[in-house]
Amino acid sequence: MLGLTGSIGMGKSAVAAMFQGLGVPVFDADAAVHRLQGPGGALLPAIEAAFPGTTGPDGVDRARLGAQVFGDPARLAALEAIVHPEVARLRRAFLAEHARAPIVVFDIPLLFEKGGSDLVDAVVVVSAPAAAQRARVLARPGMTEEKFARILALQLPDADKRARADHIIDTGTSLAETRHAVQALVHRLRGAAGPA
Repeated sequence: MLGLTGSIGMGKSAVAAMFQGLGVPVFDADAAVHRLQGPGGALLPAIEAAFPGTTGPDGVDRARLGAQVFGDPARLAALEAIVHPEVARLRRAFLAEHARAPIVVFDIPLLFEKGGSDLVDAVVVVSAPAAAQRARVLARPGMTEEKFARILALQLPDADKRARADHIIDTGTSLAETRHAVQALVHRLRGAAGPA
């Protein structure tokens, strides 16, 4: 089991897609949360009960929910107590479904921050130079310097992630070079895993 992580704007989603393109099953924690909180999502009743006025026909209103939990550790913990057990259940189901795969990837943005690195065999950190990260993030619709600074403050610094990584994928290079690095890692890990 590989944990895939990286700070905002480092290219983690692109790297996850590269793993998938090579036939490696990828569990996307953020996508799972979006499904659980989207239209008809399983967590809507519990979230609405705990945070009235934050859900509707389109699922969770992320701006309203964010306004209720941002900067309030107790309310954030209450939200996590609703979300995390269901994500863990989906992760177990994913593992059961792919039990015979020689490699599986858990794409978890806050892997180190939430203590998830203990649940995986090795950690892959996606990283790029700070200037590339900044340019990518600030190019996103609705992103501001202030939002970027707040997000970075919640994330372990890139240098710390790199220091704790078992493998590093550098996305500060060309897409072709990044793809080659992912292919080389998958080849090495499949060789280490032996026949399925």
